Amino acid sequence: MGRRKVEIKRIQDKNCRQVAFCKRRKGLLKKAKEISILCDVDVAVVIISNRGRLHEFSSNNSLSGMLQRYESHVEAEKEINAEIQVSEHSKYSGSTTMGELLQTTERQLEETNADGLTVTDLIHLENELQTALIQVRSRKTHLMLESTKDLHEKEKLLQEEKKHLEDNIASIKKNTKVNEMSDLPAPHIICGQQRVALNFF
Repeated sequence: MGRRKVEIKRIQDKNCRQVAFCKRRKGLLKKAKEISILCDVDVAVVIISNRGRLHEFSSNNSLSGMLQRYESHVEAEKEINAEIQVSEHSKYSGSTTMGELLQTTERQLEETNADGLTVTDLIHLENELQTALIQVRSRKTHLMLESTKDLHEKEKLLQEEKKHLEDNIASIKKNTKVNEMSDLPAPHIICGQQRVALNFF
């Protein structure tokens, strides 16, 4: 018989919650140790219980060193992103229109060899292309919506014209029928020896 699937939500019973925490904490730390050995990677795990107790694991026996490496890595990424944003803003701040942006991208593609570009240059180029693509798609969507709106308006006008024509045709048929009936001779009824004409109009 297979194990029952556990619903992932807060365990209400305090004792059951504590037992689950102990079991899963041990399992998590065991998995962290296994992945560090099997894949030859540095792994750090930090767990703080609801009572404020700290549980930790570090594959190289130096959690503080791992945390310093993590912080330096995050700071380096922030600096790179900031440099890219500043560089893009200063370099392409004048390229406000879609046409200018596409021309700038095309010129850069023609003038430079992709093999000689740095990672930062490639990120610049990728962001430029994404911006140009977004603008092109936005323009296409706008034109399609405008075209659809025009078609709906034309359809509405055609429906109104059709109704007007149908009303005119019905009116003409009615008038024609009335005129035809007025042209008919009045019916006669013979009562004894007298002939009486009945006029309906």
